[in-house]
Amino acid sequence: MALSSQNATPADVPDPFVISRSFDASPALLWKALTEPERMAKWWGPKGLPVVAGKMDFRPGGRYLYGLRTPDGSAMWGRFIYQEIEEPTRITLVSSFSDEDGGLARHPMSPTWPLEMFSVFALEPEGQRTKLTVSWRPINATNEERATFTAATDGMKQGWGGTLDQLAEYLAGL
Repeated sequence: MALSSQNATPADVPDPFVISRSFDASPALLWKALTEPERMAKWWGPKGLPVVAGKMDFRPGGRYLYGLRTPDGSAMWGRFIYQEIEEPTRITLVSSFSDEDGGLARHPMSPTWPLEMFSVFALEPEGQRTKLTVSWRPINATNEERATFTAATDGMKQGWGGTLDQLAEYLAGL
């Protein structure tokens, strides 16, 4: 599996950041929330940073390019490059910050944040609910970028927690 233009080896990466949440939704509904840009726009991103633009080509090798409105009124851009898609249980992708055209960019508030993150979104049925587990780790990172990632665990818990709260609110409103 190609992770980006270069392959990372296990020795190159710290332990992944992993967060899970169970949702009151079927796997099919949760899958749609993760794979349809009009649905992603209703919940994706940190609280207080709404999606203001999104374009998705959902296929291996395709991408999702999105813009988030920051409190100062500017836009912060990100992208996913899809690697593997196993409907309705698993999506692997490389995520990064980007410019408005989808070019790779540094984190706007952390110059030592890793340029690329390998992410796994895994869905698992739990009776009438579905568990989503997100795993996230830097790839092709420098020692400084890996250290920044490792030191950011509490912030990632808060950020991903808020994003998953928004997903729960979106699903509850359907």
